[in-house]
Amino acid sequence: MDFAVSAEDRMIRDTVREFCENEIEPIAQEVESEHRFPAEIFDALGELDMMGVPISEEYAGLGAGQLTYALVTEELGRVSGGIGLSYAAHVSLGAKPIEAFGTEPQKRRWLEPLATGEGMGAWALTEPGSGSDASDMDTTAEKDGDEWILNGTKQFITNASVANSVLVKAVTDPEAGYDGISTFIVDPDDDGFEVTTIWDKMGLNCSPTCEIALDDVCLSEDRLLGEEGEGWTQTMQTLEGGRISIAALSTGLAQGAYDAARSYATEREQFGKPIAKFDAIRDTIVDMHRKIERARLLTHKAAWNYDTGEPVTEASALAKLDASEAAREVAEDAVQVLGGYGYTEDFAPQRFYRDAKLMEIGEGTSEIQHLIIGRQLGL
Repeated sequence: MDFAVSAEDRMIRDTVREFCENEIEPIAQEVESEHRFPAEIFDALGELDMMGVPISEEYAGLGAGQLTYALVTEELGRVSGGIGLSYAAHVSLGAKPIEAFGTEPQKRRWLEPLATGEGMGAWALTEPGSGSDASDMDTTAEKDGDEWILNGTKQFITNASVANSVLVKAVTDPEAGYDGISTFIVDPDDDGFEVTTIWDKMGLNCSPTCEIALDDVCLSEDRLLGEEGEGWTQTMQTLEGGRISIAALSTGLAQGAYDAARSYATEREQFGKPIAKFDAIRDTIVDMHRKIERARLLTHKAAWNYDTGEPVTEASALAKLDASEAAREVAEDAVQVLGGYGYTEDFAPQRFYRDAKLMEIGEGTSEIQHLIIGRQLGL
């Protein structure tokens, strides 16, 4: 078993790490405090060919695999959870399904701008009343001649206010259950599409989380992604990659919190020596490191399974469950190591702590991951 990252992947990771340290880290708290989506950062990521890492070169992507994409997502999360979240939603939810299920004309029109970074992508599944049962949706798409008419409300949609395309799930056959859900490519400039709320959140506020309303949005037939009734199958496949995204982002958040705590503990002195030399602090930092290494290994395994065609359902759920909980635990420990300073915005741990909590909720809660893993174990 080879745990080494390839030379090409190391080069990509190091390029992104340098960019993050030079361009994102200095403004990470500023954009979070201002609740500002940093469009200039995503423009720059596009110039680095990072906005379509796992997208085929045929459609202007980098043509790399899920592992490479996980490495990039981790590096972004290491300095900014919000930027990492918008990036992950753009790639795994907004772009990847078009590559997987779209027609050739759809890929040329909608995917290529996402892969180059000329546009941002979003994915609209969740509704105000759906909770963990995402298939329980009221948004409908009714056929009217050669067109589809969409009506409904979608909730907690990352990037909706800055997106150039949104993949919307809607019921096309109310009697067909899971087989009655379809996916549509919606342009935010389409008549009847409105972002009604941009939520103020506990964290991740430089990544816009929106409520959108669809009021008689009229779409031509070529906006249907894949076949009618395939929307739920597409969703399940998309979420397997999405869970790896969140696992990678969580690992990055944990690593960033650890880095801040370790740096502080080796520099801060009490009783004539660095506090890292005291058993309580040293043991805490060791446990933080252990949790990150475990999360990273599970994430890389899930990404490797994805890239090699091995079963990924259990692996991605395990990675997402473990890494998201590790992110929260490590970030909380980082705040504790810094004491009062850790609670202030002058230091990063408070931001990682607030950002980490969503990792246990988005892309399927921890409780849902237990359910998925249990089913894979035959329980």
